[in-house]
Amino acid sequence: MTKTFVGPQLRQLRRERHQTQAEMAKVLGVSPGYVNLLENNERSLSLRVLMAVADHYGVDWRDIVTDKTSNLLAELRSVIKDPMFSAAPDLIELRAAIDHAPRLVEQFLYLYGVHRNTLERLMREGSVTSDRLLATSAEAVVHDFFRDNSNYFHDLEIAAEALRAIESSEPDDMYATLKARLLNTHGIRIKRRATEEMTQALRVYDKENRVVYLSEALDYSNVLFQLAHVVCLIELQDLLNKLTAGGKIKTGTSLARCHVELANYFAAAFLMPYEPFLREAESMWYDIDRLAARFGVSFEQTCHRLTTLQRPGAQGVPFFFLRVDKAGNVTKRFNSTSFHLAEYGGACPVWKVHMAFRLAGVIIPQFVELPDGDRFFTISRTVDRPMVNFETQDHRLAVSLGCELQHAKKLSYAAAFNLDDERIFSRIGINCHVCPRQACSQRAHQPLFMDLPLDTNRRGKTRYES
Repeated sequence: MTKTFVGPQLRQLRRERHQTQAEMAKVLGVSPGYVNLLENNERSLSLRVLMAVADHYGVDWRDIVTDKTSNLLAELRSVIKDPMFSAAPDLIELRAAIDHAPRLVEQFLYLYGVHRNTLERLMREGSVTSDRLLATSAEAVVHDFFRDNSNYFHDLEIAAEALRAIESSEPDDMYATLKARLLNTHGIRIKRRATEEMTQALRVYDKENRVVYLSEALDYSNVLFQLAHVVCLIELQDLLNKLTAGGKIKTGTSLARCHVELANYFAAAFLMPYEPFLREAESMWYDIDRLAARFGVSFEQTCHRLTTLQRPGAQGVPFFFLRVDKAGNVTKRFNSTSFHLAEYGGACPVWKVHMAFRLAGVIIPQFVELPDGDRFFTISRTVDRPMVNFETQDHRLAVSLGCELQHAKKLSYAAAFNLDDERIFSRIGINCHVCPRQACSQRAHQPLFMDLPLDTNRRGKTRYES
């Protein structure tokens, strides 16, 4: 049987009650020395003591034994790779910090998050007021919420699987299945509307008349996705509230955005059931076009779903996913890796996600190396947005899917490359404002935290350094 170590959780529980180790020991009916050993992870927690903790302190035993240190460690490792930290602690030091000072680690990560969002606002808006500097954007809050959960929500997966079992059908029949579910269970009808009648929206739910209006601009895969999304919002509102309760997301735009993204998660889980999708992904060597065809979904929906395959004991390749427009704005990002590019309001022009616009519909593979030495394999391709009229016919976006180099061998797109050849790697940065790379021919801004060498007698690759 696996031993259960709960030192940080027990220490925090005791401190919240303002108790000494001796006082906690008396409550639990054990010796103070045993409590000390438990808090320092030198003894595993017995079932009797676990039940005593749950009974006397009124907490759920699952909250005590749930190990959140892996997510915390991953987040901490990602943060300290920021170039602003010149000498990063090693893995042993980070684990010790989490074990012995978890609240300090959480406060440090919170402080770093405030710094990151402040920097992002400065870069995006130039000068802003102090009140707005302290405000956290809904985009950042939602991104952090998903990343804190490793971009995996087991309750939504189970709910999607349960509904799929009830409404089982082939991809070709899915529209009829979802349409019947909404009508028979909820009395909600589906109506398609001409694009000229829905110039400002792709989907509108008229609660009063129990009608979901869908724009004709939506293709078949997006119609399915929108209907599954609506099913989630109608049938699983209590679950959405539960998932977002007790965290940083309270009310307003952030909460609404989070519920939208969670409903999107459910829609993807319903259309691409976890176990069959993971099985097919691995058998197809993560060929996205083949996966999309097999499950009757779009290229972008498939990429997004691949980032969620993080079920304990049945994990796929950990991916990050982001989407950019032609101006370089990041319009969507999800992450189950340590990759931190584009979290500062932009992306590096050396990264070929931007080149995808020149080769519409073509998958572009690339091996990249970040300033901290981490290496990733990425693929980028354009996707088309729903075309409402002549003016919107070129509203393309570019998406990129990537994984750590160690997983590249599992992807068919990397099969043609020699991974031992250093020449295949492109040295990219985070964002020019915070990128420490020198002599980069693509530099567009002076770094905020360092001065680049500049000699008036010499012209370098850019005007920022010589």
